[in-house]
Amino acid sequence: MPHDEAFKKLLETFFQEFIELFFPELDAMLDYSETRFLMQELLVDIVGEEARELDLLLETRYKGLDGYILIHLEPQSYRDTVFHERMFIYFSRLFERYRKDHKLIIPIAIFTSDEVREEQDTLEMSIPEHSILRFQFLKVELRKQNWRRFIDSDNAVAAALLAKMGYTTREAREVRREFLRMFIKLRTRLDQGRLALIMSVADLYFKPDRTQDEEILRELIDHYPEEGEVIMELMPAWKRWGYEEGKAEGIEEGKAEGKAEGKAEGQAELIRKLLLNGFSPEAVSKAVELPLDKIKKLM
Repeated sequence: MPHDEAFKKLLETFFQEFIELFFPELDAMLDYSETRFLMQELLVDIVGEEARELDLLLETRYKGLDGYILIHLEPQSYRDTVFHERMFIYFSRLFERYRKDHKLIIPIAIFTSDEVREEQDTLEMSIPEHSILRFQFLKVELRKQNWRRFIDSDNAVAAALLAKMGYTTREAREVRREFLRMFIKLRTRLDQGRLALIMSVADLYFKPDRTQDEEILRELIDHYPEEGEVIMELMPAWKRWGYEEGKAEGIEEGKAEGKAEGKAEGQAELIRKLLLNGFSPEAVSKAVELPLDKIKKLM
């Protein structure tokens, strides 16, 4: 799934969890039972002569006003020196269109860039001793978030975005391990569709290393032996490695028959390694999607 589409789907599916995680004070004021996403708004920037669509716009109920409000969510993945102006233009268009029906409009920007920097969130105009305008939107700068703050959370958004938080190269392996641990906890209360979404978003930011992931999975199984089969299912990479190795060997032979044989050999080698490392035939069967009897023939 492309990054923008996956991120937008994450916010749509886990909007409440997103607000709970990053804006707890706002969370306390929202009645999520009356929340609905609105059609994408096409807003025209008259000055810039551009037409842009808002990423996400939703309507929900605000307890303090006993009325409906709008929340605009705008992910931003690249450097844009006039982004704060664009957010104001979006806000002004929304205010112009919805001011009679909604008592409050809350704009929120989510910065997903890999760079750590202070993103401008305010647009001001003034003359001496008089403020004409001060517009400030809410923001989340993911790289400024310390990943360790979130590892004890059971929040789905925290797990999905853990690899996008701030951490050092030396901490990368630990981040990977904690993500998988968080995912194990989430599986007890989320359906397969939502779990798949979390994994697909996380996979956009992690760079799986085969050897490292083997070690991490073994560590997790040692700590959570009852979750052995589940842990195997968490890693799509396990299902791909055998096929990718076989494909590479087949390409070297340069023939369709060679490709098929190479794929089979690569997959068989992967299965043997899993069995030698203590995985049960049943767990391996589920991980590589082969019948149990075929797995047992390789033992």
